[in-house]
Amino acid sequence: MNAKQIDQYFKDYREQHLEELKAFLRIPSVSSLSEHKDDVRKGAEWLKTSMQEAGLENAEIFETDGHPVVYADWLHAEGKPNVLVYGHYDVQPVDPLNLWETPPFDPHVRDNKLYARGASDDKGQTFMHVKAVEALLKLNGELPVNIKFIVEGEEEIGSPNLPKYVEQNLEQLKADLIVISDTGMQGPGRPAVCYGLRGLAGIQIDVKGPKGDLHSGLYGGAVQNPLHAIVEILQSFRDKEGVIQVEGFYDDVLEVSDKERAEFAALEFDLEQEKKDLGITEDFGEKGYSFIERTWIRPTLEINGITGGFSGEGIKTVLPAEASSKITCRLVPNQDPDDIVAKLRAHVEAHKPAGVTVNISEFDKGQPFLTPYDHPAIQAAGRSYERVYNVKTAFTRMGGSVPIVAVFDQVMGLPVVLMGFGLSSENFHAPNEHFHLENFDKGLRVISDYLFEAAKL
Repeated sequence: MNAKQIDQYFKDYREQHLEELKAFLRIPSVSSLSEHKDDVRKGAEWLKTSMQEAGLENAEIFETDGHPVVYADWLHAEGKPNVLVYGHYDVQPVDPLNLWETPPFDPHVRDNKLYARGASDDKGQTFMHVKAVEALLKLNGELPVNIKFIVEGEEEIGSPNLPKYVEQNLEQLKADLIVISDTGMQGPGRPAVCYGLRGLAGIQIDVKGPKGDLHSGLYGGAVQNPLHAIVEILQSFRDKEGVIQVEGFYDDVLEVSDKERAEFAALEFDLEQEKKDLGITEDFGEKGYSFIERTWIRPTLEINGITGGFSGEGIKTVLPAEASSKITCRLVPNQDPDDIVAKLRAHVEAHKPAGVTVNISEFDKGQPFLTPYDHPAIQAAGRSYERVYNVKTAFTRMGGSVPIVAVFDQVMGLPVVLMGFGLSSENFHAPNEHFHLENFDKGLRVISDYLFEAAKL
């Protein structure tokens, strides 16, 4: 079997594969909404059946305290590496629905792009791995490696139950490397292997003042206003250049080598085009760091929302009883989410104004992740991309967080290869999510090639 045979197979079965993917995308497996609980299970059942039809064995749905995990394997390549493929079959909510050009769970192809919720994140990319396995089994009767799949239904809500499943099933999941396609490329026709992700720590700050809303004319100037109080707290977090003022926040940050920063500079990132695409006139952030360094290797603290008082039409002269804000920090290697939350608590306590009470609650947490970009498994992925796309592969970090990746890294101690095929323009998590079918077509060939590369590791 050679690359031409694989290429012809995917050409012959392209329309069938797209129809199968559309069937998968029609299932509204929104993990965050309780009314879609049965739909999430339908997504798991559909995936299990698809895996079995592809020739994978031991396909099974495992229950968790939330949505189920789907597992399958093929383990007949004696003496060859074990590759564990991770993905997720749950999707984000679709609001606001009125902004979708076509219904989010009614897949449509326009301009060689497949539009549907989950098309890029992550049903489409997970589906590609199943079809690559199917192709090699049909063409050759066997795989060059042993392969295991673990596909969850809770990634979009922070994977609350997967770490427990992983820890309880280490023998079942035993592998030599982990492959994940839930990240993006550098741009159209520009493949990238991601070797680092930022971590996450989030809090909510609730500020309470009087027992109820007050008339601002009768009490303004004599009673502390919770909205003013929370603004004062929020303003204290950063200086005008975005440098975080929380004591000890940067203490454990792992500095990046000059060599790695030189690799970033060689990526030919177009700042002016990025600003144009984002609709901004100036970039912002710490002096001495480039745009991509600020988003890849530096920690952040961002206000995600503020609530309180009256925001309806017209005016209501009220002094609100309470105000709230949500904060998230993106963390870099060596920073610990629990430590950062403790420092945030101390900062808020030190900067809260008189006349209000403040409560802090914690939410999403995730450890940062980093695999050396010169690791053989990472470099092998780059070779597979280059053979299909005929351009040099970029080795990148990503500013976002995939918390389960750090769990795999820490609990299993394995290299994690992030082979993404999405583009930043594909509106994942937003209306009109889509997947460029050029990358669907080429991605199937890259994944197939990588299984042969992995066999040599």
